[in-house]
Amino acid sequence: MALGWGALLLAGALLDVPHALALAGETALVGVLLALAVRGGGAERGATAMPVTALVASVAGAVSAGLLSLASEGASYAVFGALAALFAGAALRAGAGVPRAVFAVAAVVWGTVITGLAGRSLGLAPHEAAPLMLLVPALTVLLGARLRRNPVALPVELTGALGALVAVGLAVSDAPFLALVLALCGVLAAGTAVRPERRPVAGYLAATLFVLATWVRLAASEVSFPEAYTLPVTVPALLVGAARRRRDPEASSWTAYGPGLAATLLPSLAVAWTDPDWLRPLLLGTAALVITLLGARHRLQALLLLGGTVLALVGLHELAPYVVQVAGALPRWLPPALAGLLLLVVGATYEQRLRDARRLKDALGRMR
Repeated sequence: MALGWGALLLAGALLDVPHALALAGETALVGVLLALAVRGGGAERGATAMPVTALVASVAGAVSAGLLSLASEGASYAVFGALAALFAGAALRAGAGVPRAVFAVAAVVWGTVITGLAGRSLGLAPHEAAPLMLLVPALTVLLGARLRRNPVALPVELTGALGALVAVGLAVSDAPFLALVLALCGVLAAGTAVRPERRPVAGYLAATLFVLATWVRLAASEVSFPEAYTLPVTVPALLVGAARRRRDPEASSWTAYGPGLAATLLPSLAVAWTDPDWLRPLLLGTAALVITLLGARHRLQALLLLGGTVLALVGLHELAPYVVQVAGALPRWLPPALAGLLLLVVGATYEQRLRDARRLKDALGRMR
């Protein structure tokens, strides 16, 4: 089968057939291979050799036909549309297992290519075509909700997620469109999180995407006081988190307070690192110190780690100029000597430091 398939492909090149005829022949050959792959083999030994070979050859032939069709816009739509229909049909007719997942994933890939071709045909810039690329990921979300726990659902949804990642990459060059694409991806992730089996991952992903979209939008608008926009979100989020913790004391502090704190602390930290004034670092450092102390007092991991990290970074930013000045005034041999002395002390007390690290890890692990 493999040799016959290769011979048919070479025959088109050797006979110098017209481009349209070559495309039609390769696409028809993919259809035949898909039919053989779906048909499967019998129960005798080696019966799976033919369908597996047909499966590999059909995917390779589809890639070959797709690349050959890129020479013409009309041919591209015709070939990729036919490939998407053929592989989707094969996925519906194939039995459960790897072949069905491969056919479904390939159909999603060809559909994503079609949306990219549509953006090019409309004369859209890459960042303008990015929202259009999310049509196929949206369909995979709906398809995943329909398939539920079917083994094909996860590969299809992951392939759609890769298409969404491509859309984000296309939109990187334009901040407003990037914010829009991130927000739309957040909507898709939130729709996926409605399903209980996807909620642990998709829920956090949706929250992250919405926060990123907000930050990018603020940066694109050259907002110098992000607190005016983030605090109205942070305060209700913290109130909701406090209500959640009161109802369920075992709830994680990251779920209750993490998104609300990160919505304000991280944008403020980014602006503080570029702010030449002293007021914002002072206020942010004070707020981070209070949050850290509250986290230590109430044994809340999210408050302790977020507040401590922001406090350390603010302190590093404020002390860095003075450290550079002091380092410039010292002899050149002194920093390497101090580093060597530090390594010597750490090495001499290695076991004690290791026990301290384990105790710290256990203490953090016991926090909520």
